[in-house]
Parts: sequence; structure tokens; C-alpha cells
Amino acid sequence: MSTTERITGTALLDALERGSVRVAERGADGAWRVNGWVKEEILALFRASGVVAKGFECDAVLGNASAAPFRDKEPFDVRRWSTADGVRVVPGGSAVRRGAFVAPTCVLMPPCYVNVGAWVGAGTMVDSHALVGSCAQIGERVHVSAAAQIGGVLEPANARPVIVEDDCFVGGNCGVYEGVLLRRGAVLAAGTILASGTVVYDVVHQRELRGTREAPLEIPERAVVVPGSRPVPQKGPMDLWATHRGLHVACALIVKYRDEKTDRATALEDALR
Repeated sequence: MSTTERITGTALLDALERGSVRVAERGADGAWRVNGWVKEEILALFRASGVVAKGFECDAVLGNASAAPFRDKEPFDVRRWSTADGVRVVPGGSAVRRGAFVAPTCVLMPPCYVNVGAWVGAGTMVDSHALVGSCAQIGERVHVSAAAQIGGVLEPANARPVIVEDDCFVGGNCGVYEGVLLRRGAVLAAGTILASGTVVYDVVHQRELRGTREAPLEIPERAVVVPGSRPVPQKGPMDLWATHRGLHVACALIVKYRDEKTDRATALEDALR
């Protein structure tokens, strides 16, 4: 099914779960293109739906809607899994919302959450307390480590979601937001925060990487990124005041590109799968 064919309502949620439609796709030229109509239809479904009581048991069995443990927009249930899906969901409170694609051989550790419109590729692990936000695109064999936050976006419809390409490693307590793109094999050390306005200093190639909301930040293939800081730029009297006090603002540093040592340190353990 072509993603240019517009689908509406719960049929769209079904197509997203099958992977026959997705919010963003990588072209042969390496550029990512957003299917804005998909986000438009998800938003339309939210607007057209009421909030209802939900639970792990049928409301008719409960006999009292107020006894249901959750309340959400009617079409957006929590996904259920069968052996045929090939997804390993470890007990302990994880949830995948309707309209999210999770490929076979993925591992979801408790408690994690995958929101509507997201895509999670084969062999990826989403670790404990990690979030894959609405419409985020996660490639194959990615490790989203414990407490990492992959930001979501539904509005504006043409905005690029956060994209993490194949074989990336996102360390614990990282945050990736506002359409940032991690190219294949990139590594984020624990605690790295990336948003559209984050300045990244590539120490290896002696260059600065910047993004905007219109053209979000991109991290190069196989780059190893660590948290850093830089002095407050001196643009006016207030900045001079900050400089005199040794104040810094956050940034990120590319300190190397992946080598065999990095590959060993970030390898996904097949036995855990």
C-alpha cells in the first residue's frame, strides 16, 4: 500500500500498526520525507473521538464504567500481542498505544511507552522507563537505554519527527527532541540532550553543527556524542555579566567516530533476546 493513499479513522491506525503506512520515510537519497497527511488524520481522529473509560477487562464485565482503571480517547486502546507478532514484551507495566508499529524481534522492557504513530524497527530494544514519543521513527537494532526520552510531535503536520536510524545507541537519561535526526550508527553518551537549537561541536572535524525548527539538527553517521558546555556568548551587557561569573550553557561534543572499541561497548546482546 502506498503511503500517498489517504486513509482515515481506525483504518489508519490498523495500517500504521501493520507498517504499511508510516509518518516519515527515508528516500534512496538518504533524505527523510514527512507524510503530513498521516499526522493530520491522527489529529482528526483525536478531535472526533470522545473520552471513554477503559480497562483490561470489558466494561460490561466490570458493570461500572467508573471502575475502569483508565480513561482515554475511544479509538486509542493499548495494543495486545500474540506469538505471531514476534515482539517480546516483558511484564511490568509497558504499553504501546494503538497506531504504533513495533517490528518482530523487538524487546520492550518494563515500564516503557510507545505512542501513536511511532515506528520501531526490528531488533530494537526499548529499555525501562524509556519513551518513544508520538510519530518518532526508530530504526533497526537500536538500543534506547533506560530513562531515555525520544520526543514526539503531532503538530505542525509537516514538522519532521525525531528520527533515529539503524544501529544507533541512545544512552541512559538522554533526550532527543524537536525533529533531531541521528544518522546510522550514531552513539549518544548517557545524559546527552539534543534539541533543534542545540549546538554540537565536532571536535574531530573542527566544525559546528546547528539546526533550526525548519531544518532540525542532524548528527552524522557513527558519531559519538557526549554532553558538554560552552561559555555564554558575549553579545551584550548581560552576557558579559554571565562571563565574569564563569557561567556556561549546555552543548554537545562529538569526541570521536565509532571504532571497534565503541562497537563492543554498545553491542546488543543476542542472548537477552
